[in-house]
Amino acid sequence: MDLNEKFMKEALRTARDAGRRGEVPVGAALVLEGRVLARAGNATLARRDPTAHAEVVALRRGARRLGNHRLTGATLYVTLEPCLMCLGAMVQARIHRCVFGARDPKVRASSLFRLPRLRRGLNHRFEIAGGVLEKGCAGLLQSFFKERRKGRREAGGTALTRPRGPRRLRAS
Repeated sequence: MDLNEKFMKEALRTARDAGRRGEVPVGAALVLEGRVLARAGNATLARRDPTAHAEVVALRRGARRLGNHRLTGATLYVTLEPCLMCLGAMVQARIHRCVFGARDPKVRASSLFRLPRLRRGLNHRFEIAGGVLEKGCAGLLQSFFKERRKGRREAGGTALTRPRGPRRLRAS
């Protein structure tokens, strides 16, 4: 087993934990000098925080552990292709590399991130590689959403499988 697979398996473990908590099962492992510095799964529901994606939480934990907001030389392994917010956080953290598992056909953020016009405007660039343990990463997400849809159908079409958000305020 190569190192990419080894560390992606760490990210998959945290993704499974997130799924068991009812979160979308995405996991991340931040690696520096061959050791896992931080792990995290999605926590947007538990924290009621739209920025609590696995990647962002792992970067925050890693920065706290290092005592530095710059994670120079670090590689972030994540089970799903990162969104633009997470890619932006990686730029700010100055990571060296991002390795992801499953591709996100709706977002394709890593492809967008590679556009020369966009890259010129960035103050930091890093390598992006995808498809590591792709079938396992994609399968975990597919199973999760299949179960969620099944639960909604059995409940008569309501979203009982996740906590309700705050109510919207009406303008008077």
